[in-house]
Order: sequence, then C-alpha cells, then structure tokens
Amino acid sequence: RSSRQSKNHISQKEDSYQQFATMTSHRDQSRGYGKLILFGEHFVVYKVPALVGAVSAYTDCEVEFDESTTGVTVIDDRPAVPGYKEQKKAEADVAIDLVLKHMDVDPSKRGIKMTFGGPLSPVSGIGASASQVVALARALGHALPKPMTEDEINAAGYEGERGYHGTPSGIDNTAATFGGVLKFQRTDGAPIFTKKKLPEPIRIVYASTGITSSTTKVVGDVRAKKEENPEWFDGLMEKYVDLVERGEKALDDGDVNTLGKLLDENHALCQELTVSCEELDTLVDAARSAGALGAKMSGTGRGGLMLALTPTEEIQDKVAEALGKIAPQVWKTTFA
Repeated sequence: RSSRQSKNHISQKEDSYQQFATMTSHRDQSRGYGKLILFGEHFVVYKVPALVGAVSAYTDCEVEFDESTTGVTVIDDRPAVPGYKEQKKAEADVAIDLVLKHMDVDPSKRGIKMTFGGPLSPVSGIGASASQVVALARALGHALPKPMTEDEINAAGYEGERGYHGTPSGIDNTAATFGGVLKFQRTDGAPIFTKKKLPEPIRIVYASTGITSSTTKVVGDVRAKKEENPEWFDGLMEKYVDLVERGEKALDDGDVNTLGKLLDENHALCQELTVSCEELDTLVDAARSAGALGAKMSGTGRGGLMLALTPTEEIQDKVAEALGKIAPQVWKTTFA
C-alpha cells in the first residue's frame, strides 16, 4: 500500500526516513475498523463459527521516526468514553510493544512517535484494541517503509491483541483488517474466515452502557464456569451452534425478520452465560420497544455495547432516538 517501497540498500531506507516527515500523511491508509459481533461472543473462543460485522468508524495512526532520540511517544487522540483510555493504558502499552517486536522495530535505537485518532470511539465491545493495533501495523508499514499483505497486517494485529486479551480469538483483528461482514472460526492453526456478500444492506444501531469491562477477566470467568460445570456449558454450546447456522442462512437470504429473532435468542444465551448485565438488558428492551427487529449485547459483556437490527432508515432513527435518552453514546451504522 505504501507508495515508497525502497528495500535494496540501507542508504535508500535512511533517505526515505528523512523524507517521511515531508510526505503526505498516510493516516487515511492506516486504518483499523471497529466491529460488532452479531453471533458468537465467548463461544467463538472454543473454535465454533461466529458472525461479525465491521462498522464504518475506524482508528487511524501515524508513525514518525526520530533518529535524535530513543523510546516510544504515544499521542492518543481517540474520542473514547470517559475512563476508557486510562483503564486500558497498561494493556495498550504491552500491545504496542508486541506489535513493535513482531515487526522488528527497536525503539532503543531510535525514537518512535505514534499518533492515534479517527472517528471510532473506544468502548468495550467495539474492538477498539484491535482497531488500534491494526492501524499501528499499517502505519509502521508505511513509515519503515515495509510492504505488507493484508494477512501480514492481520498477523501483526493478532500479536498486538495479545497485550489486551492474553489469548485472543482473532475475530476482532480480522474484522479490523478486512472490514465487511465475516464468518470467522478459530482453529489450532490459522483462523478460517470468509467475507459474506449480503443481498441488501443491514441497518444497525449500537449503544454504550458507559461501563468499561475487561475481556481477559470476563473470558476467564466464563472459562471457570465451563470447567466447573461442563455439562451446562455444552448444552449452551449446542444451542449456539444451531443458532449461528440459522443466523448465517438468514444473512445469506436477506431475511431480516428471522435474523432479528435470532439476535434475541443469542442475547438470551449471553444472559445464561452470565455475561449480560442490567444496563445491557435495559438498552436491549428499549430498542425492541422502539421497533428494532431484534437486539442483543455485543462483545465482552458486563458493560460495553449492545446492538439493534432496524429494517428501515426511519426505524433506525427512531431506535437511535429512544436509546439516546438512556445511553451515554449511540451510533448508527450499516453492514453491506
């Protein structure tokens, strides 16, 4: 993607570093998208399929090298919910370090300044950490310069996600890298994912509870419950596998009415998993009352986000207005 791909001689690379400061910003090419999980939060960790849609909002990044200094300088201009960046800073520092190591960039040899921005508002559930590290990987590729395939960007994003989540499923960084609506499945090796072609665009409203939750902690709690009562978890898993198959068919057929009902069923499964909470349930109920075809929590849970499926622009506006009265932040997006 970089327009500067000199790689034959060290002198050429040094020259490109000096010229980088005067180059047109690559930030518009260094994006990582946010995401909403339609089906599969928590279950996806155990190697069953999930369906995820990238939102139109993104994080972008610009990287500059400084030969006169060392270390990492991070400027985080993302429009986060109050407290999010502070709570996530330690994890973010680890994530950034992992991406730098993965890409063989050593800040002890020269300084690195990275500036994060973009319209995506980091909240629990939107994949903000993945959008950040994917944007960073793209920006590093431009700044070095180092040509990178989308798969290489995705791999670097996965490494960064380890700083936030320990052992991530890979679904967030894949959506952040490739965009669109994806079917994703974790394996013992590389994840399997396919981009879905939707017959018609799908209108979504999503809203934040304002509560920042820890993915590592919530995933760990679910794992502990699974180990404590495997029969209970296996029963939920069986319901989920059937549910995601029907959800994929509804997506492929453009059957939004069935899709809405299945989103409701997935929310009920999340409640049984104990990863929903009163604040999420209240927003889900409000969206349904305002005309949404279906609604559910999305992402980590115990705070974070919910989403609602709306069949028309008019109902999308109506649901957004209703949620805006009780949620600190509300957004509209379209999956296509």
